[in-house]
Amino acid sequence: MSQRIRVQTADFDVAAEYQRLAQTSSCGAVVTFSGLVRELVDAELEALTLEHYPGMTERVLEQLVEQACKRWQLGEVTLIHRVGRLALNEQIVFVGVAAAHRKAAFAAAMFIMDFLKTQAPFWKQEHSSTGSYWVAAKATDKQAAEAWQEN
Repeated sequence: MSQRIRVQTADFDVAAEYQRLAQTSSCGAVVTFSGLVRELVDAELEALTLEHYPGMTERVLEQLVEQACKRWQLGEVTLIHRVGRLALNEQIVFVGVAAAHRKAAFAAAMFIMDFLKTQAPFWKQEHSSTGSYWVAAKATDKQAAEAWQEN
């Protein structure tokens, strides 16, 4: 199993990341997820600022991928998370998983995203029409991560 983990300010190319994953030997499935900055329900979002703890963040991301690799037989995993100020509709995160079988690829990608939202040391500040504020983890994100404990 091979993994590529990056925390960066620059955008990423989903097609290029997919092509690299698709070259994995004995790969029968590639599952990718790309998260975007989305509008808020109760205010007009202008931008999002993501901060992290360099070194620690990468290590936590590595541990999440390692946990996924212990649960499923994976060929290659790519995890990219952006930091800095991001505008509406910009890409924030990319998770790509190549595996011999689709079920493992889908499950591993969901597992990584669910734990990324609750365990990775990122801090998110939303800038909206009503002001700027730091965002706490959502209860639904915690519930999604806890559901993996039961499996």
